[in-house]
Amino acid sequence: RVRLQVQSVDKPLYRGTYHCFQSIVRQESMLGLYKGIGSPMMGLTFINAIVFGVQGNAMRMLGADTPLHQFLAGAAAGLIQCVICCPMELAKTRMQMQGTGEKCASRKMYRNSLDCLIRIHRKEGVRGINRGMVTTVIRETPGFGVYFLTYDTLSRALGCDSDDGYIIPKLLLAGGMSGMASWISTYPVDVIKSRLQADGVGGANRYDGIVDCVRQSWRREGWRTFTRGLTSTLLRAFPVNATTFATVTLFLMYMREDADSMKDCEAMRPSLQHSSL
Repeated sequence: RVRLQVQSVDKPLYRGTYHCFQSIVRQESMLGLYKGIGSPMMGLTFINAIVFGVQGNAMRMLGADTPLHQFLAGAAAGLIQCVICCPMELAKTRMQMQGTGEKCASRKMYRNSLDCLIRIHRKEGVRGINRGMVTTVIRETPGFGVYFLTYDTLSRALGCDSDDGYIIPKLLLAGGMSGMASWISTYPVDVIKSRLQADGVGGANRYDGIVDCVRQSWRREGWRTFTRGLTSTLLRAFPVNATTFATVTLFLMYMREDADSMKDCEAMRPSLQHSSL
């Protein structure tokens, strides 16, 4: 996705998603497909914990379970997790851009994702590792609002009840579609974020900021530039979010049933003690 988003329109390396996949495997081996995987592996566990924790607590604070509250709770979760998401995606972007088209990069700037963040911090400070924070917030806040709103709407429409024999495929469908809806709703912002975070890799900075990046991208490449990499993003978004939402929902259902059974046992104790007397 990142390579399709940031490649030059004058000399594009890839014609599309499949050609990009094919070229990376041919030029950089299968390992090229896993560049930058370190930072998501380190950060996604914390991000999911923050997102679902904040969203659940926000819903309890807001009270009534309405579509608006689902959106607001999701937006709050998306906003807070940006603290981890932005540096994580910066490291991932830099690692993925490193050694493009080379099986063995002649000069690696970064050994791994952690080394990438350390070097950026040494050179540019805290501001450097938070490059793209504004665009990340603009993308994640409404994006997660749409994410949870869509999932809630679809799961209700599909009738995802705990005693439903088809609950797992229904949850997978609702989760996958919510992930795709979330990405589609804010994808143009993601393109700008990727370009800003990749800016300066292997040369001088091209963009002065968000507005300049939008202006240059539009002038040189037209509106299609804001949909670059969308196909690969959606192909990934469906299975990832289907699995995530189904797992979390089933786990919460199990925990609620377990808690209810414990309450029933506690309620029975006094009557049992009374009968023994």
